[in-house]
Amino acid sequence: MDQLIVMKFGGTSVEDAAAFARVADIVETTRAAHPVVIVSAMSKVTDALIQSFNRAMDSDLDGARAAIEPHLARHLVVAQTLLPQRSQESFREHLDHARAEMEKLLLRAAACELPFPILQDEFVAYGERLSSRLLADVLAARGLPAVNADARRCIVTDESHGNAVPLMAETRVHTRAELSPLIENGLIPVLGGFIATSATGRTTTLGRGGSDYSAAIIGAALDAREIQIWTDVTGVMTADPRLVPNARTIPRLSYAEAAELAYFGAKVLHPKTIEPAVERAIPVRVCNSRRPEEEGTLICAETEASAQRIKAIAHKTGITVVQVISARMLGAYGFLRALFEVFDRHRTVVDVVATSEVSVSLTLDDTRSLQPIVRELESLGTVRVEPERAIICVVGEELRTTPGVAARVFGALQDINISLISQGASSINLTFVIDEARVGEAVARLHRAIFAERQTTAVRQTFDVPDQTEKR
Repeated sequence: MDQLIVMKFGGTSVEDAAAFARVADIVETTRAAHPVVIVSAMSKVTDALIQSFNRAMDSDLDGARAAIEPHLARHLVVAQTLLPQRSQESFREHLDHARAEMEKLLLRAAACELPFPILQDEFVAYGERLSSRLLADVLAARGLPAVNADARRCIVTDESHGNAVPLMAETRVHTRAELSPLIENGLIPVLGGFIATSATGRTTTLGRGGSDYSAAIIGAALDAREIQIWTDVTGVMTADPRLVPNARTIPRLSYAEAAELAYFGAKVLHPKTIEPAVERAIPVRVCNSRRPEEEGTLICAETEASAQRIKAIAHKTGITVVQVISARMLGAYGFLRALFEVFDRHRTVVDVVATSEVSVSLTLDDTRSLQPIVRELESLGTVRVEPERAIICVVGEELRTTPGVAARVFGALQDINISLISQGASSINLTFVIDEARVGEAVARLHRAIFAERQTTAVRQTFDVPDQTEKR
């Protein structure tokens, strides 16, 4: 099975009938590579399912039904457009059965029969369950030997509903038992991403964006030769194309570079995706389902050799900076342990940390427990909170040992206040925090300084400070 590929298609790649048809074209061209297909819910469906479930919890059952019915109808439109009559009727029966089961779950949520996270996972899973069944039918209508397989019979997790952790040893056994016979018989398994089953048999989900994770988990379990992530952009870009229209595709990244970009805001990859691939040394290719002829980005153990050390600029908005100032830090031990135990107790992740002799600054993007965290931190020192900040992360191998990187970066932003700087311990990122209102301007200027000027001004050996009157 080491010659097979795993292909994951995101929600925008299956947003309507035309998108489903494009996916069928792509899978058809890779039939000889023994594809295993993972698919997300149709775009906007997961949000609608969560909204519906929340309304049911508030005893608004009419509103809950209204939130999902148009999206169930979208599935039927695809079936009517792409499937022959008999397959249309079969899918309609499947959809009607799913609607009835979803109705029961909404009633149970309104009645508070089980803990809400358990019911919500069962309910939200229908997005992927329906899209995978529909895609399998569309592929079969093309004459491809596709079969819908239940990802919940493959991926085994703990009981952390909403953000479950895969149990990799059990998952490998279950995945190979479920999918190997299908693959060996020449069939194309089609599975829903994002969904799994706990060791006790309850439906779980892997967190938002977890379909990428599903693909990597299945690929690792099957020892695939490549994992492909098909989305609506051509690979990993040098910056967010919404902020930098002339951002370009990066042909090749190392696992470490891709992981940093994913964690610090690159939307193409889910941050967890790389982990199973790294462990099994499986290349990951990011492709555009709307432009399948383009190569995209290959992510593997080693980056390509290049004089340009900086590969990309990532950013993350909605950041809050927390600063703790205390003279007790000076020459003392145990202070940092006490500080981070506060965040541990409140299950809150810290992104970036910078310290001095008497202060610690750190960033959060999850502020749900901010008030109780601040109250506890005040026992350690003076606490300052700065909301509406953004992280910018410059990523590339060997940045720490490359002279002039910081001068280039901060020279381009000399009129923008930088409130926190962190040189990554892995030596592949330079991270800093600025006012969220200026993040678009900052990313565009950095991209121009790092990438565009190298192309357009070959005679220059250094980077000029940009015109300060120029705005995004």
